[in-house]
Amino acid sequence: MEKVLLKNIDKPDAYKIDKYIEYGGYKAVREALKSNRDHIIQVVKESGLRGRGGAGFSTGLKWSFIPKDPTIQKYLCCNADEGEPGTFKDRGIMDNDPHLLLEGMMIACYAIGASVAYIYIRGEFAFGIRRLQTAIDEAYSKGFLGKNIFGSEFSLDMYIHSGYGAYICGEETALLESIEGYRAQPRKKPPFPALAGLYGKPTVINNVETLSCIPAIIEKGPKWFSSIGPEKSPGPKIFGVSGHVKRPGLYELPMGTTLREIIFDHCGGMLNDKKLKAVIPGGVSAPMLIAKDLDTPMDFDSVAAKGSMLGSGAVIVMDETTCMVKMAYIINRFFSHESCGKCTPCREGTAWLTNILKRLEHGEGNDGDVELLESVGTNIFGRTFCPLGDGAVMALRGTLKYFKDEFVYHVKNKRCMVG
Repeated sequence: MEKVLLKNIDKPDAYKIDKYIEYGGYKAVREALKSNRDHIIQVVKESGLRGRGGAGFSTGLKWSFIPKDPTIQKYLCCNADEGEPGTFKDRGIMDNDPHLLLEGMMIACYAIGASVAYIYIRGEFAFGIRRLQTAIDEAYSKGFLGKNIFGSEFSLDMYIHSGYGAYICGEETALLESIEGYRAQPRKKPPFPALAGLYGKPTVINNVETLSCIPAIIEKGPKWFSSIGPEKSPGPKIFGVSGHVKRPGLYELPMGTTLREIIFDHCGGMLNDKKLKAVIPGGVSAPMLIAKDLDTPMDFDSVAAKGSMLGSGAVIVMDETTCMVKMAYIINRFFSHESCGKCTPCREGTAWLTNILKRLEHGEGNDGDVELLESVGTNIFGRTFCPLGDGAVMALRGTLKYFKDEFVYHVKNKRCMVG
């Protein structure tokens, strides 16, 4: 497959604007500015592009919800927080090809009529922040940002907003709260951001990878994009593979590529040729899959049919030496630490899960602890403001589904069954 998102990653100085232009950059936005705004939205709809941040919602449909009234201020917010453990795909784009993201944002802003755009990036990405700021400065110097960009009647200002390492800021309304200067906590919906988002104005929030797909869709057409991968989840996808594989890294492949092909063909197989035990397909909030699921196509619908989520496409591979109790403890400890505290089930429940798992991991488990984990999870799931609590429960449920015997062994024997 022709590379779209990682096409410039190995090219010299691709992060510089002159090189990006030399490699064919900023052609798509010039073409888009000659078109009707509604036409751009329709093209993105027809492409079938679904959000690459995890939700998988139709990008073009999301854009179409923005009011058409030109007198209303509108915003675009790029979600570059990338706080999901195991996820590093967006960082690869921002560090190595920042102008690809900027061009996608320009097209999106034109389509929805936004004159101001923000890139919300996690503060730990210091290198990426510098790269993006340099790219924005270069774009302003060439007249690609500011008043009447590319000589058109469209004006656009773009800013970077650095976060403070809070996982909750990956939730779109908490992200908006943070930009506005408030404590990052999710908002009650409705109203949805498309009608009342940043500063109460219509706002679109898209992920880095999602926006980076836009230039190719405009340049090559929606039929080209929709011809890649399955009909309901088309296009290229970046899979960030980590864990017990021989060649971890970023792989741009057609949506629908199987887990088996990703792990054994592209990543070279299991590290030290050990036996595969489990795979988390989309970041730690996605329930794990096991060896019998290796032929699952990695697209939104196929992974959902297996009881998990494609999520961000962060594939975490674990071999036979992995202790599932320890893994569950580490993941839930993260969710408990990152809970914003707004709602009781998440604030208190994730802490309870972590304490129970800590007991089990340290050989201090009690009879009934495994059942207590399941009970607490039930009291969290579906009862929180945002998906953080649900993510913690789904991750734990996925582990218990396949490896409950390890948890029971920890209770009875006060130690791990895999050494």
